[in-house]
Amino acid sequence: MPTFQYQSMSTSGDRLSGVISAANRAEAVRSLLQRGETATSITMTSDTVEPGAMESTGRNASRTGLRRPTLRKTEMATLIREMATALEAGLPLMQALRTIRRQATGKGAPVILDHLIERVEAGEPLYKAAQEYGRPFDDLIIGMLRASEASGRTHEVLHQLADLLERSVELRRELMSAAFYPMLVLGLILVSVVILVTVLIPRLMGPLIATGNVALPMPTRVILGISTFLQNWWLVLVIVAVVAWLAGRAWIANPSNRMKFDRFKLKIPLIGPLIRDVAVARFTHTLGTLCSAGLPILEALRITRDTLGNTAMMGAIDLVQGQVAEGKPLADPLERSKLFPPLLVQVVNLGERSGRLESMLMHAASAFDRQVNTSVKLVMKALPPILIIVMACVAGFVLAAILLPLMEMQAFAQ
Repeated sequence: MPTFQYQSMSTSGDRLSGVISAANRAEAVRSLLQRGETATSITMTSDTVEPGAMESTGRNASRTGLRRPTLRKTEMATLIREMATALEAGLPLMQALRTIRRQATGKGAPVILDHLIERVEAGEPLYKAAQEYGRPFDDLIIGMLRASEASGRTHEVLHQLADLLERSVELRRELMSAAFYPMLVLGLILVSVVILVTVLIPRLMGPLIATGNVALPMPTRVILGISTFLQNWWLVLVIVAVVAWLAGRAWIANPSNRMKFDRFKLKIPLIGPLIRDVAVARFTHTLGTLCSAGLPILEALRITRDTLGNTAMMGAIDLVQGQVAEGKPLADPLERSKLFPPLLVQVVNLGERSGRLESMLMHAASAFDRQVNTSVKLVMKALPPILIIVMACVAGFVLAAILLPLMEMQAFAQ
């Protein structure tokens, strides 16, 4: 029979350790419970392979050949919120997971909850069970789960995590709604130009060109030249566009090139400030939540780094981590990077000096959320007029290409 090295906690709060023999991990956990001990860690020490482990290994191996079900961020936020509510109501972790499992719907949630229940019942911590499953449990979620267990404020930290995930989803929806109308207008402009240049204008100008009595004005010659080029070389243009797109992706795949491209994006008028504001708001929210949950600042920075979405700003956080690891303040490298707003640098500086970094970051996150909303509204108001001006210029040029030769032909006829 396999033997297990265990660590447990008695009903009086004493930490115990030792070795126990059992058929599998679940049986070892039940044996400890019967003795009045709650297992905190169980590791198999004998070479004998337990039947439950073989069965679990077979299931895991079969899953690796298939893609495990996952959850969208909205669904993950709901799952985390339900777990936090159940724990806040006083339910033990296992009972909370089983209660949520009975109510779970869809394809992903039941499978994920079954995995968590199986591994937690076998004595593993919740964060490790989530880490074994993989997606949708990213570094942020796993770090928060680990912090929730270490801090003893599990339901509070899980509520914070749910808030963070919901805010991320809300921010993405705001950006998509802001980009929808300008992208629709731009698409209509491109479709209209292609139809005018390749179909309408050649048919209207065909009889005029056939007479050969009128010298075509410059706008008409330009439009007809573009039309002829598109009709004769459209396949080549498609191939060139595909090759350029693939070459662009290969170029951006290089880390140094990606860094240059991301720095360039931050300098684009209107779009650059919006990208920075979104990244800073996400950074501040995440860092403040992780620090308030009790994670060490270096681990919080490592997790927060991957939420920025811009390699230039991620590189700045790498430098910040190095400086902080050497015992230097957090605000100095942030200021030297020139990529983060002065307000964030000032908040971090004051938070470090006063010892209230977590609360000040959460207050600053609210200010940056308002800044993001302002930037989104600015882009929504600025882009449509810009696109309308572009459409008016294109329409005016096309109209001139049509009317000018007709006017010259009328004058010639008189």
